[in-house]
Amino acid sequence: MDSIWQGFCEAVRLLAAGDPEVYEVVLLSLQVSGLATAISVILGVPFGLWLALNEFRGKQLILSFVNFGMGLPPVVVGLFVSLLLWRYGPLGMLGLMYTPIAIVIAQAVIASPIIAGLSFAAIGSLEPKLRLQFLSLGATRLQTNWLLIKEARLGLMAAVMAGFGGVVSEVGASMMVGGNIRGETRVLTTATVMEVGKGNYEMALALSFVLLIVAYGVVAILTYSQNGRRQDAG
Repeated sequence: MDSIWQGFCEAVRLLAAGDPEVYEVVLLSLQVSGLATAISVILGVPFGLWLALNEFRGKQLILSFVNFGMGLPPVVVGLFVSLLLWRYGPLGMLGLMYTPIAIVIAQAVIASPIIAGLSFAAIGSLEPKLRLQFLSLGATRLQTNWLLIKEARLGLMAAVMAGFGGVVSEVGASMMVGGNIRGETRVLTTATVMEVGKGNYEMALALSFVLLIVAYGVVAILTYSQNGRRQDAG
């Protein structure tokens, strides 16, 4: 318990003192995970919407793959992405290996199924006749889809939170494709693993608490936005 308390105190001290190395890692973590989450929202929400609103042969098979993707081991994603981006891989000519963009790609692969699956659940939980009502009132297909997204916004916001939480806390894929390079690809999770490897458990605990504080801060902002919009709608 003393070590945990010391780690928490060290985390507060590092943040309060404005430690440049810690803030650099925090900023990169937010940039990488935020961009990966944004890409996942752009890909996942429309796919979840399409899957929820259409009936076709093979839908259950696709849905099973989405659900399977929600639990993909990050280290496996990191391995496949690294094989694609490696020098002699299909995308090796782009030179993305061991760059923040590589981490974004890996994290987007991890978060997209999560957001797609939860978006499907959010849209699917709406009243089935609601879409027909919008269409009967003269709304176009695009307008109808937007209105359905607005109706399911609480569930969709939860999907965004889950997607962000899934990537900001993962370490396997980030380590494999980013390499944990100081000042380049080191994020909070990989920095924590490095400190554990060096036996510096107090710093590892401090970085863990910094990660928890940062993650909670982002989720708190999204939750406030979610509840604020619900109150405005009410």
